[in-house]
Amino acid sequence: MVRLICLFLLVGLAGPFDAEGGLIFRSYILKDVEQLVVVVTDDWNSSEGKLMCYTREGRKLWRSQWKEPVPVVLGSKGLAWGRGAYAENGKRLKKEGDGCAPAGIFKIGKIYGESRTLPGGSNYPYHRITKLDAWVDDPENPFYNRHVRIGHKEKEPVWFQSQRMRLGDPAYKWLIEIRHNSDPPKPGYGSAIFFHVERGAGRKTAGCTAMKLIDLERIISFLKEDKNPHYILLPNSEYKRKRKKMNFPDFSY
Repeated sequence: MVRLICLFLLVGLAGPFDAEGGLIFRSYILKDVEQLVVVVTDDWNSSEGKLMCYTREGRKLWRSQWKEPVPVVLGSKGLAWGRGAYAENGKRLKKEGDGCAPAGIFKIGKIYGESRTLPGGSNYPYHRITKLDAWVDDPENPFYNRHVRIGHKEKEPVWFQSQRMRLGDPAYKWLIEIRHNSDPPKPGYGSAIFFHVERGAGRKTAGCTAMKLIDLERIISFLKEDKNPHYILLPNSEYKRKRKKMNFPDFSY
């Protein structure tokens, strides 16, 4: 028994950990995931990548849903490990305002937008943004990295205007939540990470994943809540190193 405990501790010390420091068993991370959005970049410093959507067929097989990957733009400072379903400790970590996109594996959350309905008849969980909605990116605020909706008759908090979501910005026509640093949020480790529309060809983001409107709406049509969709963002070298052990799709980068 003592030997078994010691062996477990040795494996744990050498293995990857989640954002809270708990040991990750790589082969089980995607066990209940049936949809993946995958972005692969050249390296850690890259602000551009390629995106592909996959659906699981059988226990291990992943099938691409598009004919070819589409281009995306990422954080102006490249990638840093985020806090999600999978990350690695002891390396560069995503922090608030660092200009990095969070690398790792993340659950995909709700879609937000100002339109009445989602495109293409999608029934994925959707919240229509109004003048009452905010997303907090201030680490000192108790609602940090959370969606907040105030009541119609509620007095507007002093911080609300600087955090409001309804901006009439074409880049935020649709916001698909990437659940980085969400369960629970840790102050200062990054907030408001979404898929959204790019502002111009090659124009970098503050940490989000941006693309053409047509491609973003294709993702919205692809997503199914009951398929437990997740997002993988990694440099090509990391993706290849982990692909077989973690049962990633065969992404031809």
